[in-house]
Amino acid sequence: MSNVSSTLLIACGALAVEADVVLKQGGLDHVKLTCLPAKLHNTPQKIPELLRAKIREHRGAFETILVLYGDCGTAGGIDAVLEEEGASRIAGAHCYEFYAGSREFEILSDEEPGSFYLTDFLVRHFDRLVWEGLGLDRHPDLLPLYFGNYRRLVYLAQSPTDDLRYQAGEAAKRLGLDFEERDTGLTGITNFLSRSVELGVS
Repeated sequence: MSNVSSTLLIACGALAVEADVVLKQGGLDHVKLTCLPAKLHNTPQKIPELLRAKIREHRGAFETILVLYGDCGTAGGIDAVLEEEGASRIAGAHCYEFYAGSREFEILSDEEPGSFYLTDFLVRHFDRLVWEGLGLDRHPDLLPLYFGNYRRLVYLAQSPTDDLRYQAGEAAKRLGLDFEERDTGLTGITNFLSRSVELGVS
């Protein structure tokens, strides 16, 4: 039987706030949370080996290691590492899918394939990770190259505030996209952690 007090959760830094909320609200304070840098969002090819190093760094101290990453553009690289290292992750290709839910995300994608998604984290850090991260602050002429095939921006909101809604709407305007908001809450992460810790998944 797994000892739930020896559970480690490795998350993307972009999910740190939400993961911490779920752990505290779910009475899972005994689960230790550690994160990889959120900036890896722009260099996903680096994630698998950095994740492997993080797992090996902590393996001796934890019986169960859970991972809060989707595939995140690694073409199966994260799953290969987790299989080799004996860890488990939340289901889904990316955080948009496990926030919205697989079925709802499929519906969103089908109704408008040209959708660009933002989460609470990405709204808060839109300038740094998207605008500046893609070089649009220096080369605004690249905007049609990056976003010419998109039609709308969908704000997948975990804990929306008036300020976040405003920022998300402004981001859509800057990108020249229609704006929609879908409130997701934190159900996907909550269900994953509750089930995994209860079952002692490793």
